[in-house]
Amino acid sequence: MRILLLTQYFPPEKGAAQVRLYELAQGLRTNGHEVTVVTAFPNHPTGVIPPEYHKKLFAKEEMNGLKILRTWIYPVKRGRFWLRLLNYFSFVFSSLMGIMRSGKQDLIIVESPPLFIGFAAVFASMVKKASYIFNISDLWPESAVELGLVRNKHLISFAEMLEMFFYHMAGRLSAQTQGIIRSLVKKGIPGEEILFLPNGVDTERFKPRERDRELEQELGLEGKFVILYAGTMGYAHGLETALDAANFLRTEQDIQFLLVGDGSERPFLEQYAAERHLQNVRFIDFQSLEEIPRYYSLSDINLSTLRRYKLSEGVRPSKLFPALASGKPLIYVGEGEGAGIVRESGGGVILEPEAGLLLANTILDLKSKPELCRQMAEKGRAYAVENYSWKTIIEKWQEQFDEVIRGARKKK
Repeated sequence: MRILLLTQYFPPEKGAAQVRLYELAQGLRTNGHEVTVVTAFPNHPTGVIPPEYHKKLFAKEEMNGLKILRTWIYPVKRGRFWLRLLNYFSFVFSSLMGIMRSGKQDLIIVESPPLFIGFAAVFASMVKKASYIFNISDLWPESAVELGLVRNKHLISFAEMLEMFFYHMAGRLSAQTQGIIRSLVKKGIPGEEILFLPNGVDTERFKPRERDRELEQELGLEGKFVILYAGTMGYAHGLETALDAANFLRTEQDIQFLLVGDGSERPFLEQYAAERHLQNVRFIDFQSLEEIPRYYSLSDINLSTLRRYKLSEGVRPSKLFPALASGKPLIYVGEGEGAGIVRESGGGVILEPEAGLLLANTILDLKSKPELCRQMAEKGRAYAVENYSWKTIIEKWQEQFDEVIRGARKKK
């Protein structure tokens, strides 16, 4: 089968969506499908397009057996909501070039957000005479409204209408979390028709390993008890909680917070830490998949945080899975689906959101209980390997996908 994957985000960009979509594309290719990817010039999260794409509108590439068609995008690192809309719509229009040059296709898989990529999906479906699967990794506009990022009632109403239009035009929906599936069911979409494609982890890349002494020395972390947060630093993640905990622990000379990644909130967080003179907090830029396991080797406790908001109940942060797979205990600050995964794994501790003192005390408690930490680390690793390796996830999604194909053929 010829499959077109339409997404604004794809490697070499770094991020959970990029990894998930690459693994999906490779899984489909391994199972005999011909996969073509239409995506944007690399630009996320830096907001910088590499020099080799300058003065171009289109580029054709090959990546480990995948045909990649890249089109121009207006890059934005941080900025007002209207600038992000310009970023989204620039790819919606430019992606039409890639779609037209992609050749015959039997099925289209579309990644949302951004929601507006649905315009390109509908166009591709009409031109290629092929149905599309709309994969939803974040509910929009609900999440933006819940977080207070979008307040214009007219824009919200328009986005909600678009959302339902794109859903109903799709041959099938696919979702990243059970919470998203429940929300879709509430909107009237039959649950049995929704595919499930969660985030996962390469359990060979992320595994227990010896402490990287070279990196430890480079970062000045010799003799330090390291709390590692690795991932996006967005508003929803509520990382002020980690900084508040660092403030409470400032007299503990051997405890160091290492925050690796980037995102819209990082400048604010850096200012927040600077104003409080937090010498026990260090920010590190996004690291490649090849490099980030070295940082996990330095951690004594992995950390994942979320702000308290309604839709967080259906969120399962992608950083959970490498954190568990790396064989270190995890502190999960959050509620809902993500907390349920940590609880089921036995690989960590769950705390209520936005409670810096509670986080600080929990760190001290775990630091004093190395045997408990070892037990949690082993359980978390075993759970990740059994349930969230990419091989397992892609195989399960393929089974659902094959059922959709068989059902479509029977209808014909």
